[in-house]
Amino acid sequence: MNLASATQVKALLAKYGVRPKKRLGQNFLVDRNVLTRILDAADLTAESNVLEIGPGLGIVTVEAAARAGRVVCVELDRSLEPILKEALSGCDNVEVIIQDFLKLDLAGLLEGSGRWTVVANLPYYITTPIITKLIGSKRYFDAMLLMVQREVAARLRAEANNDVYGAISVFVQYHCEIESIMTVSRNVFYPVPEVDSELIMLRVRSSPPVAVSDESLLFSIVRAAFGKRRKTLLNALSSSEELKWDKHEAQVVLGAAGIDAGRRAETLSLAEFAALANAAI
Repeated sequence: MNLASATQVKALLAKYGVRPKKRLGQNFLVDRNVLTRILDAADLTAESNVLEIGPGLGIVTVEAAARAGRVVCVELDRSLEPILKEALSGCDNVEVIIQDFLKLDLAGLLEGSGRWTVVANLPYYITTPIITKLIGSKRYFDAMLLMVQREVAARLRAEANNDVYGAISVFVQYHCEIESIMTVSRNVFYPVPEVDSELIMLRVRSSPPVAVSDESLLFSIVRAAFGKRRKTLLNALSSSEELKWDKHEAQVVLGAAGIDAGRRAETLSLAEFAALANAAI
């Protein structure tokens, strides 16, 4: 079975009576060169543990199993289970879990098994929740190799004063170093999606790039600031139900951090958000 062939993938789907589900963002990789780049970037060894999110038809899973010691893949779509069983019939080191990844108990699955590498092709509609969950369990991971839409990749690595800079940019950059591996044409997927993708690597930082006394408070401030990004910081922070600051409290914190209350969230660097959080303690 050649899963890197669009013709054979179509035949395989027809054999099992499965149609790609647009609502789940199902676009299956059918290119051998991109597959090789993914596996090379993952840098797997016989000691590697791999967590794959959204294995689809198993094209990456089969190759990962040949390089890694253990592969656990989590697939939401139960209709793909028989296809995965066929594709992975010779892979004794692969476990397939049919479940919503966002409902999965990661600690229960990964605890006591060493460090893991994540490999995932993330649908646009659920990219942020999945990345947030992964980073929330970052203690288990060395790196996360993610296929995302190009606009998502741009948002993740955006810096202050960029139109696409937002709360997820600050969150990811605080926890991870971001590396672009390659731009991926929409034409290497079946069905062909409407936009191109980008393969990115998130490497978990050993320590954050800025020092904060209260991480929870930092991200409460970030969410409040970007939640009303068209408002000034004074108005955005003082109207946050999460922070529960009045205008005087917000003004005091901004002043203590040396930040103009009339600025907007997209102008603040990660270091300035950290200064705000530390000034609020």
